[in-house]
Amino acid sequence: MLYREAGQYKTSYAADMAVFPILQDRIGIAVILAVAFVLIPAAGNAFLLNAIMIPFLVFSLAAIGLNLLTGYTGLLSLGTGAFMGVGAYACYKLTTAFPNVSVLIWILASGCFSAAVGVLFGLPSLRIKGFYLAVATLAAQFFLQWCFIRIPWLFNYSVSGALEVPQRTSFGVTLTGPNATPLTRYFVVLSIVTLMTWLASNLVRGRIGRMWMAVRDMDIAAELIGIRLLRTKLLAFAVSSFYCGVAGAMMVFLWYGGAEADVFAIDQSFLILFMIIIGGLGTLIGAFFGAALIFILPILLRAVPETLGLPIHPATVEHLTFMILGSLIVIFLIAEPNGLARLWQIAKQKLRVWPFPY
Repeated sequence: MLYREAGQYKTSYAADMAVFPILQDRIGIAVILAVAFVLIPAAGNAFLLNAIMIPFLVFSLAAIGLNLLTGYTGLLSLGTGAFMGVGAYACYKLTTAFPNVSVLIWILASGCFSAAVGVLFGLPSLRIKGFYLAVATLAAQFFLQWCFIRIPWLFNYSVSGALEVPQRTSFGVTLTGPNATPLTRYFVVLSIVTLMTWLASNLVRGRIGRMWMAVRDMDIAAELIGIRLLRTKLLAFAVSSFYCGVAGAMMVFLWYGGAEADVFAIDQSFLILFMIIIGGLGTLIGAFFGAALIFILPILLRAVPETLGLPIHPATVEHLTFMILGSLIVIFLIAEPNGLARLWQIAKQKLRVWPFPY
């Protein structure tokens, strides 16, 4: 039928453990990548690329980073926005200090600084967890945000206190600054997100991912079988913060073109946490589902009524967004704690046996 693994025989353990063991899944991923790399750039306008696709991809990467920590390792963090800010400010300092180096290198390298800060604030995770760990990361959020405002060296003593992205080129193509086209920035963001999603997929399916999930399920039992809790938890904080740092650098350099410290406030941390709750904890595809729903929802609330001749005031759209998101969070926590990703898995399982009863 349309979605069957019948007749698709596996002759090796590697083939049986592949990320996409069914041919239809591989075809689906190829179609998605073709749409993202070919169809959207060819048919989309500047508004679609700059106002929808680029922020969607940036938030998806940040949600993947938080999901690696919270969904796979079971460590709750409320400092995601601050770790994104560390990546943005690190990229700004590196770009202005070494202008001849490609900005792509500094975007990826900025994640290393965020990872170091994440490890520092992840040290209490060995002794505390749950609500108390969330409070510790919340303290990191407020401390780092204070640093972004009160340390002038971070923004090169600018009078405005904001990050002003300079124009940078790579291989003759302008990547950042006012002259960078939305199409160029979209391709850069899409390539980075695709690469890092592939790396995360291999990471969670390997030995490190199994250690994270063992710590999440029962840390005492994990320690008894030889897993070193401190090393495993700090590695989770480092990898998660690295992803968030790269997302923060892309947010400023490839989307906003400049930003202030308020961009990385506590609201940003809660927004990304809501993305993985609605999308699905412990799944990579859930990060994309959650980012798509939460970020695109306000756009739909503005566009659909206006198309129908019923324009809504922007303040009303904001209130409706909060109400809908709050309701969705409560509904998913009660009815389906694993989020939209679990609904997607159920639909695929039903499709496998359709039209027979499940």
